[in-house]
Amino acid sequence: MWRRAVPVAAVGMMVLAGCSEAAEMHEDVTGAADKASVCGQALGIVDLNPNVDPEKVQAEAGEKAQQLRDLASDVADQDVKQNLTALADGYVEMEQRRVDRLGDFNQWVQRNLNNLEELRQACL
Repeated sequence: MWRRAVPVAAVGMMVLAGCSEAAEMHEDVTGAADKASVCGQALGIVDLNPNVDPEKVQAEAGEKAQQLRDLASDVADQDVKQNLTALADGYVEMEQRRVDRLGDFNQWVQRNLNNLEELRQACL
């Protein structure tokens, strides 16, 4: 009986080791899919085209900041999370300031374009 138990146990350990590797691979693939999905959603939220209306940006800033924070809480990749949070902070800043000075708005757009580029790089 002992002779049969050892080979069966060895086979069982090999199967479990294979399951562990398969589970780890699944987590990697799922994480990559989540990262791609989150990045795609974030790029859809952020609208920084040159013809954007400052008042419209300010009116939508709170909602966009919350959407970006929600995405940041859903993604495991720390670089993506950090960049999403930076973009969200930029929208909170816009929501809290007055938009009557065009220079301030242009600076805000430039900072957020830089944050967006960093997000794009993290998403690659």
